[in-house]
Amino acid sequence: MAQLKVDAYLPGTAGSADAASEVAKAHVRGFDGVFSAETAHDPFLQLAAGMASGPGMTYGTAIAVAFPRSPMITAMAAWDLQAQSEGNFILGLGTQVRAHIQRRFSTVWDSPGPRLREYIESLHAIWDTFQHGKPLRFDGEFYQFSLMAPFFNPGPLPFKRPEVFISAVGPYNCRLVGEVCDGMHVHPFHTVKYLDEHVLPHVQEGAAKAGRNLGDITLSSTVFCVTGRTDEEMDASMTAVKQQIAFYASTPAYRRVLEIEGWDFGPELTAMSKRGKWAEMGSLISDEVVETVGVVAPTDHLGAALHKRYATRLGRIGYYTLGSELADLAEQDWKDLIAATKGQPSES
Repeated sequence: MAQLKVDAYLPGTAGSADAASEVAKAHVRGFDGVFSAETAHDPFLQLAAGMASGPGMTYGTAIAVAFPRSPMITAMAAWDLQAQSEGNFILGLGTQVRAHIQRRFSTVWDSPGPRLREYIESLHAIWDTFQHGKPLRFDGEFYQFSLMAPFFNPGPLPFKRPEVFISAVGPYNCRLVGEVCDGMHVHPFHTVKYLDEHVLPHVQEGAAKAGRNLGDITLSSTVFCVTGRTDEEMDASMTAVKQQIAFYASTPAYRRVLEIEGWDFGPELTAMSKRGKWAEMGSLISDEVVETVGVVAPTDHLGAALHKRYATRLGRIGYYTLGSELADLAEQDWKDLIAATKGQPSES
């Protein structure tokens, strides 16, 4: 397996000017890539604004919501970012959930798995037209494309097409990763057992169906990190992570993690969330659960702990911290943390 890559993630609140600053910091600290997410700002614009501040890095969306955008719109944005990054852009896509697609974006939600499959297949068809000038012909159940005049064709790139990652939780989308994707964004609410017994077998099944190898596919994830340099910082980090784990565990979409681990607190958390008992939900999450979902380690041992757990499972990793546990690390401490996460000796 290739060496583990370590990525920075832009804050959802980062506008264009903030994105450039965040990318510059990530570049200096030695991160391999920078990812944006579709929250308070457009994830493509965040990356476009920041790329000049971090030459040579990988850039990606983790994730952009697919269905509100025509595949043609997404294909063109990804093509431009692939050119701007000199061939180092990863298009990460996700389906979101019904309520957001229908009520926030006012677009269609039906057959999300098969629709996402066609979305990716149509992207490949569009990019093939961009790169080789072939007539555009894609005729699916959900998407149809048959017109591409030269005036609207951005033309070929001296790089490979953008890689496509998707977020996946259920068996269908995990198999879809194996069949048609370059990688997968694993949700941070996961455990090693969930990866080994659910994600990887389904990805392998899809890869085998398509005549591919598991080694052709990159798994990427952020990992909950309970960390700090003092007992007080560790305690504050633990409390914040428990609260976030409780939020995810209350969501039925992530119930498979609970089932695999034999945890029975999901229904109670769901009921508490419906009663608005958000502040109390973290009390149902034990230290043991946190240690199974995330990594608990002082800052100077965090990188080694992450490497030990994930070096043979993930290709790319990010730090999911809550609060300011890592915010004021010195630049050399950042470099040491990243090196340890990769399993490399410190540069100091």
